[in-house]
Amino acid sequence: MFNKCEEVSGGLTKIATFGPAMTKKLFYICLLILLCLSSCRSKKQMVNHLPFPPLPVDSAALADTIGLPASLRPLLTFDQSQLKPVKRRQARRRPQKPAEAPRLLAPVVKSGTRITSRTVDVPAGYEGVSRIQIYHVTHRDVPKAFDGFRMAFVADLHYKSLLKEKGLNDVVRLLNAQQADVLLLGGDYHEGCQYVPPVMAALGRVKTRLGTYAVLGNNDYEACYEEILSEMKRNHIHLLEHRVDTLHLDGERILLAGVRNPFDLQANGVSPTLTLSPDDFVVLLTHTPDYAEDVPVHHSDLILSGHTHGGQVTLFGLYAPIVPSRYGQRFLSGLKYNSRKMPIIITNGIGTSNKAIRMFAPAEIVLVVLHRLEP
Repeated sequence: MFNKCEEVSGGLTKIATFGPAMTKKLFYICLLILLCLSSCRSKKQMVNHLPFPPLPVDSAALADTIGLPASLRPLLTFDQSQLKPVKRRQARRRPQKPAEAPRLLAPVVKSGTRITSRTVDVPAGYEGVSRIQIYHVTHRDVPKAFDGFRMAFVADLHYKSLLKEKGLNDVVRLLNAQQADVLLLGGDYHEGCQYVPPVMAALGRVKTRLGTYAVLGNNDYEACYEEILSEMKRNHIHLLEHRVDTLHLDGERILLAGVRNPFDLQANGVSPTLTLSPDDFVVLLTHTPDYAEDVPVHHSDLILSGHTHGGQVTLFGLYAPIVPSRYGQRFLSGLKYNSRKMPIIITNGIGTSNKAIRMFAPAEIVLVVLHRLEP
């Protein structure tokens, strides 16, 4: 029998006594520790490339208790009758000949397309936006008159979320400073019907040579649809709902196409680009990049979208736990391609949804500069 003395208040001493039961438990605990240490030492000398020996049924049931005293085995014995047999992977043999690449059944994006990009930080004094993403798109279908043509693109303002009144005014100032030839809008403009008039009035103050063209997002179809149509008309913003419009310069043209509610594929699952000429340079606006993968978007040379917010909260911009896309990280942000190798530029947008926070997904505007590829 062991005694343990402890000091207590008042200078008195309290004696704690361990009985036979406690002593037995301590003995078993020490024995378990010794067995574990012994097992670790023995595993260091095992040859790890030997094949796994088959175990008999009774040994498999007691595999975790081998070497323990009989009195301790019930403590670590588990009923394994319902477990499925382990399937071990066989080493893959390298093929003698490389597999032939599958033949493409339809042509992909036209040859002679080149896209480069760079990031410009927004100067101090601007709120609501952190950077400008500039893409230089060189394509053989860009007409000579549109060489150097500048298209500004913004989406997902979600006014007022993280974007407040001063931020909205600064976004307008920044857009005007880009001296774009046309402004393109990607949807999700508001976080309440009372905010529709001020946000549309602000976007109407952006000055461009050829005007402003827009599509709507899921927020805009869920609420305030009629108000948005009215305010867009009031501020001379052209809405492209499954419609194609033409931009003219010096007798030449490019085409703008827009998708109506890209989440309702039953009603809008036929792209407005299908009837267009393959010789025209066509820009397709769709709120979500998923649309360019879900349905054929033939004759589109460049697709612009938003909706993902760049993940909004990401791990250093590389991974987002939540992406509002059926395709996960594939269409997170930046320049991506659908299965037919058509380029999709996906903006992080400006505002936020659910929580007014961004982490490694900076608010941005996009500037696309077109260049003609000379033969």
